[in-house]
Amino acid sequence: MQEKWTYKNYEIKEGLKPGSSKFQYFFTVSEQGMKKSNYCVWIKDDALSRFDESENFDTIISSQRENWSKWIREKIDAQDFQNRALQFDKTGEKEINLSEMNERVTMD
Repeated sequence: MQEKWTYKNYEIKEGLKPGSSKFQYFFTVSEQGMKKSNYCVWIKDDALSRFDESENFDTIISSQRENWSKWIREKIDAQDFQNRALQFDKTGEKEINLSEMNERVTMD
């Protein structure tokens, strides 16, 4: 993970999935050193150009990070610690419970 910040009593670590050619940006939320949940922003290849014409991951992160951090803060405020993905594809965006996905998204 590349960044670390706190919100309320929670520590949030965030960053791109290491070594992945796909855009999967993870947020791991912990409380007192114990992991509570993982959240992922998953931008499918067919939607990358919506965020940056050159499809540059760093540019996308810098332009969208605050919006995604707000999503995480809202989840914490709602005490919603289910593992979730915010998935973007060519048709739009949807929030998915990671345990219900056919296509697995992992931090490893």
